[in-house]
Amino acid sequence: MIATILILMIAALHVYFCVLEMVLWTKPLGRKTFRMDADFAAKTATLAANQGLYNAFLAAGLIWAVVHPVPETGHQIALFFLACVAVAGAYGGYSVNRRIFFIQGLPALVTLAVLLFV
Repeated sequence: MIATILILMIAALHVYFCVLEMVLWTKPLGRKTFRMDADFAAKTATLAANQGLYNAFLAAGLIWAVVHPVPETGHQIALFFLACVAVAGAYGGYSVNRRIFFIQGLPALVTLAVLLFV
């Protein structure tokens, strides 16, 4: 039950990332969140939308894991998508900003640990 809640929280986080990157990137909330000016936001909107789509795929995979009718298969799907999120968070933390690791990578690692050891 705890693992399911954590997985759904991470999925919700990635839905939020998707909306931020695909819809709100050039809006005040998107610019404030990512600390950028209007000109830079406009120039990078297509790249951000592409990145947002990938976040939607991560969320979809995590939701699929939770709703899969075969629990063992759902468990394997969750492990795969959580690993993808953890790697993306680690790379983002390394290449862009350390806070990405703490917002994205660390929750995925904690959830992976819960899935593996509980």
